[in-house]
Order: sequence, then C-alpha cells, then structure tokens
Amino acid sequence: MTTLGTLDELPREYVEGLTAHNLVPLWPSLRRALPQGTPHRRTKPIIWHYSDVRTRLLQAGDLTPIEKAERRVLVLANPGLGLENMQATASIYIGLQLILPRETAPNHRHTPSAVRFVVEGDGGFTIVDGEKLPMERGDLILTPALLWHEHCHEGSGPVIWLDVLDLPTVLAQEASYALEGAPQKIRNQPDQSQTHYRRAGLVPYQALQGIRAAYPLLRYPWKEVREALQSMASVTDRAEMVQLAYVNPQTGLECLPVLGISAIMLRPGEIAQPRRRSSSAVLHVVDGEVDAEIDAVTLSATASDTLAVPTHAMVKLTNKSSKKAAFLFQVDDAPMQRKLGFFEIFD
Repeated sequence: MTTLGTLDELPREYVEGLTAHNLVPLWPSLRRALPQGTPHRRTKPIIWHYSDVRTRLLQAGDLTPIEKAERRVLVLANPGLGLENMQATASIYIGLQLILPRETAPNHRHTPSAVRFVVEGDGGFTIVDGEKLPMERGDLILTPALLWHEHCHEGSGPVIWLDVLDLPTVLAQEASYALEGAPQKIRNQPDQSQTHYRRAGLVPYQALQGIRAAYPLLRYPWKEVREALQSMASVTDRAEMVQLAYVNPQTGLECLPVLGISAIMLRPGEIAQPRRRSSSAVLHVVDGEVDAEIDAVTLSATASDTLAVPTHAMVKLTNKSSKKAAFLFQVDDAPMQRKLGFFEIFD
C-alpha cells in the first residue's frame, strides 16, 4: 500500500495559504475518504428493547399533548453516529410514534419518505391523499415523499407504530422540509389493499394501458404477508431463508426510491446466515424470540424489539424456539445503493 504524505510534512506557510483560500490537500486525508478494502463505519450493531421504549413513550403521552408535539415520537438513535443526529444507521431514521384515543397528528407533507409498521393497538388509521388506511398490528403503511398524510385514532388504548424514514439521506442533501395543511377529506371507499390489489398477479386493467399511479398501493396488511411467508416456507429448502419483498404491484419494483422493505420468516429452530451486503438495515421482530449475531455482537430480541445492522455486516439470525416460527420486518437502503451503482453482495 502506498504511504501517503501527511499534513505535517508540508510547510506551515503553504498550509496557511491553502486555508486562507478555502483549499484542502486531499492526499493527507485520502485514506479517511477512501479506505482500502472496507469502509469506515461508525454505525454500531445495537438493539432497542420495546419494553424500555414503550414505558417512556407512554410517559411522553402524559407529559406532552399532541398539540405541542405534532408527532409524538421517541427516536431510536445509534450511539456510534451521535444521539443528536437521530440516525439508526448512516442513512436510516427510526422512531416509535404514539397516538392516543381521539387524537389527530395533523396533516402535513415532507420531502423524506416514510414507512409506518404498526406495533400495537386498534382503531388507528392514516390518511394519505384522501385514502383512509387502517392500522392493524403488523400492517405496513407508506407515506412517500410529498404526499399529504395525517394520523388519527378512533379506538381505545394507545396505538404505537415504527416510523422508518430516509431522513438522513435527505438531510445530507439539505433538502428536508415540511408543509402543514388543512385536514383531508376522506374518500368514501375502502383502501386499495381491500379493493384494487387483493391478490398478487392481478392489477387494474388500466395499469396495462399506461395509466399508473406512482404509489398505487399504500397499505400492505400483515395478515396477508404472514400467510404468504408461511406458504413460501412450505416449499423452501431449509438451506434458503424465507424472505419476501414488498413491491409496487404495478411495476414489481421497490415501493420507495431509497428504502427497501421485506419480511422474513425463521422456521422453528432455524439458523439463517444471509449473504453479506453493502447496504445497512433495520430489523424489527414481529413475533418470536431471535438471537441476532451482527459482526460478532450477539443481541437477543423478542417481539417488537428493533435492531440496527451496519453496512457490510456479517449477520446470523437464530430462531430460539424449536416449536414456533419467528417473523421479522426489515428495511434497508439497498434501492438507493443500486441506483447509485455501488450495491454489492459478497460471498
């Protein structure tokens, strides 16, 4: 490996002249920007236990009314990246959001895209561009960039969901902002997961004529995802991991430009070792007990716990039960890396 010159080797007057003209020599810092072999990573493998977060989130419900919060969220921040930066991984934001009965998190839209994965509660719903989307446990709700959305609660007890946003990516481009709007008028029909996209392989005929919405399906019911995973597991070799991707039903491509979304089923007693990938990820345990070994750090997770997986990490997932399947929800930044041309899968 080439030994590069250092800043100390340069004359002080030369360095001061560069600084005065807002110039920096690359070669002393080249290895920091372009390390050999593997990237420098500040993201730590970490787990957030739902029991710890839930207690404090409910306290937030007592301490701060929705009118003073707009979005009542506790951010799951990775200490390796600095808690103040609100990053779970370098490109993924995670939070847990609470809404209480008869509350409304007001209508707004913003440049970051978000997904909501419901953790607990009944009676919550999100309105996205006039479409009322029920929020049942395990359901995935999309709120893509610049679409109006608001959250409401017409049931009893708390409703809590996982927020995952591409906020760090948008912030890095100095492009993050939000706009407030008046409450939306709800369309008088069920959401399109119940009407237009009831079964895979069937789409509205108009889609074949080029009449397509950018985001035709905004709600993916967990009941159907779980059934699909179980069906797939019955015909999947034990050497392969059971994993299904959430996609745009009209294109077959990822739901969102930056974030990739998938669901995993670990069969009883299964140990899965997915191939190492260049993308970072967030794993959320829907049901079951799982040991996650991430870059030789073992983290034990139960239902509703959430984990951060750094880029280029070695991952091993173990279902601790010999009798019951475990289910996980995953969000990663692979779609962005594919578009930028540096996504990799390693042997």
